[in-house]
Amino acid sequence: MLAAILLASWQLGFTAAVVAAIVDTVLHARSNSSVPAWRRSSVAERRTEMQLKRLERGGYRTLHARAIPGSEAQIDHLVVGPTGVYAVDSEKWDKRLPVRVQSHRKLFHGPFNQKPRLDEARWEASQAAELIGAELGREVTIVPSLAIYGPAIPWKVLNVREVDVFDGSRVRKWITKRERSLTDTEIDRIYEVAEQVLPARYPEN
Repeated sequence: MLAAILLASWQLGFTAAVVAAIVDTVLHARSNSSVPAWRRSSVAERRTEMQLKRLERGGYRTLHARAIPGSEAQIDHLVVGPTGVYAVDSEKWDKRLPVRVQSHRKLFHGPFNQKPRLDEARWEASQAAELIGAELGREVTIVPSLAIYGPAIPWKVLNVREVDVFDGSRVRKWITKRERSLTDTEIDRIYEVAEQVLPARYPEN
């Protein structure tokens, strides 16, 4: 009986020590990261970034985490390429809550109406288009979108309140399946201007 108690105590103590070591390792890694927590991109943003990187060979250029001057808003990914200009906001939503749409005007994640998020995405794209267009001296169209990760999205691409909504895994197809509308020269120029008028949210020191 005593042996059994000692064995159980030893096992409990060993388990507690292992858990403590894991927690300490995680905390140590976080506190010693070379990238401040406020500058790290989200999991959703990193997944989108990986997909967009594969478009570079096709002539697409991307700016990540670009601020809208005079506001707290941010375009997660601004893509300029042969098929046009796109503002992609990456979202990680709780996969346990369903995503649904009503009359192409209302987007819900579970019971939560996502109208503010759609309006924000549309506003960000319109502001970026105005800033870039003013610098270029001509109108520029930027297509706003929400790339959602987590819950199942029961459609391929759906336009809700003038914002394209789709599963995050479809980002590349969403961009490349359109007709070519920009030349290489136009792409380079728009990219250069966008880099100037949309400052990096987290500039390098």
